[in-house]
Amino acid sequence: METEELETAAKKTPHTHGECTKSILPVRDALEVLSGKWKLPIIISLIFGNKRFSQIAKEIPGITDKMLSKELRDLEANCLVKRTVYDSIPVVVEYTLTDYGHTLKPVIEVLRNWGVAHRERIMHL
Repeated sequence: METEELETAAKKTPHTHGECTKSILPVRDALEVLSGKWKLPIIISLIFGNKRFSQIAKEIPGITDKMLSKELRDLEANCLVKRTVYDSIPVVVEYTLTDYGHTLKPVIEVLRNWGVAHRERIMHL
């Protein structure tokens, strides 16, 4: 649902259960894929270019190798990240944001801007 559609639906009175559910379900679907402490930071890391596992781990302080591995598998299962294994010695594995993963850039930018404004607002209370 586009922003205009959401605003129009919100202005209608009375609201129906169906309208509310129609707005909530896609957001819940998105949160199911992106929720957690680490998925968005991993995606942000990959927005800046293809990376090896160790490079991602260095860019995200506090993430364990086990958690990074799990989150990368989840992101790959949702077609947001591509894992490429190069036939070399030693074996090189590279992670790339897919074209579908890149569709999250504007969403992340809006979240980033909101986060900056929110932090500033809270700091000035």
